Amino acid sequence: MTRITRLLSIAALAGGALFASAAQAATGFEACPQFFAGGHAPVFNISSDWKLRAICYDAFAVLHSGKSRTPLFSAERLNRAHLEDARDEERTNKFFADARLPRSERAELEDFKGSGLDRGHLAPAADMPTASAMAQSFSLANMVPQAQENNRKTWADLEKATRKYVMRAKGDVFVISGPVFGAQPATIGPNRVWVPTSLFKLVYDSQANRAWAHWVDNTNGARAGAPISYEELTRRLGVELLPGIRPRN
Repeated sequence: MTRITRLLSIAALAGGALFASAAQAATGFEACPQFFAGGHAPVFNISSDWKLRAICYDAFAVLHSGKSRTPLFSAERLNRAHLEDARDEERTNKFFADARLPRSERAELEDFKGSGLDRGHLAPAADMPTASAMAQSFSLANMVPQAQENNRKTWADLEKATRKYVMRAKGDVFVISGPVFGAQPATIGPNRVWVPTSLFKLVYDSQANRAWAHWVDNTNGARAGAPISYEELTRRLGVELLPGIRPRN
């Protein structure tokens, strides 16, 4: 058994994300390094059948998997000026299947119909500073199937708390959000879009070199507990989301 296979097996048995770390940097984000602390994207070294595609948007970046038909993470760089601009943008609610992804790899609007699950943003619409960025945030490449009460209350409260922190931070705050899949993920729709068991949100204050993370089960009854450390998040995921950085807790 290879090291990568072993790590994937451990992650699956633990209910963790199905990916593992590697020594070389992730590729595909050369056009938008500004969304990653130090300009370095998280490292994902998994088999080609995951069909990974890096997508750069105006105000965030996404690593998308054609296997799960979901993002594996979204990445944002936030600061006070960014969020002050975002306050004036009207939410559009115009969800769409992203034409930059092959039809065979993407979720479609019909996948969510009748599922009882929300189209849950990873990069929040409320973070978007321009009309173009707002429109882009409704790409299904930025969505995961999410329990309705979780999306609208628990997760929304974490997004608000993150923005509140950014408004008082002294510099850039990098936020990486993503899904966590079990060993045999539930699916929705004719395209069998994977449903995460949990979601995570990593917050890194670059000025203070501090990081913490939120980990929330993808259920209607889930409540946000105390934040976990970056080290604990790395242990659970099996991947370094901040390669080359050793933040304080």
